[in-house]
Amino acid sequence: MGRQPYSDDLRSRVVAAVAAGCSRRAAGKRFAVSASSSIRWVELHEETGSVSPRPRGRKRRSPLELHAAWLLDLVGKEPDLTLAELVERLWVDRGVRTTDSSVDRFFKRHGVTFKKNSARRRTGSARCGSGAPVLEGRTGKS
Repeated sequence: MGRQPYSDDLRSRVVAAVAAGCSRRAAGKRFAVSASSSIRWVELHEETGSVSPRPRGRKRRSPLELHAAWLLDLVGKEPDLTLAELVERLWVDRGVRTTDSSVDRFFKRHGVTFKKNSARRRTGSARCGSGAPVLEGRTGKS
């Protein structure tokens, strides 16, 4: 969990001290906050006229959402494409630069899963099954 921002009252007192002639670092020391905080608060006040903190943790939209219909249609038509191949197709066909993990997150958001099956040769483990040869005459005792 992140820390809560300092109160607007404290921020205002630091900015007022700087406006009254105190240096930013001295104002920070006087109010027991870091020099970098007092410097940022004064800059924020100069830019916006307010000392209130900027919104944190804004929701980001994936650039892939603009191409959602195309991507979902492509995977419907060619379900065996790998993430790397999808990234390449996005670049070649749509001019969108992205990464494997961005494409993976896109499909997770849209509920698309890629099941492993025998057609893709990715199932099963490399263990002995019922088709393994049996060695005759070996009892396991020495």
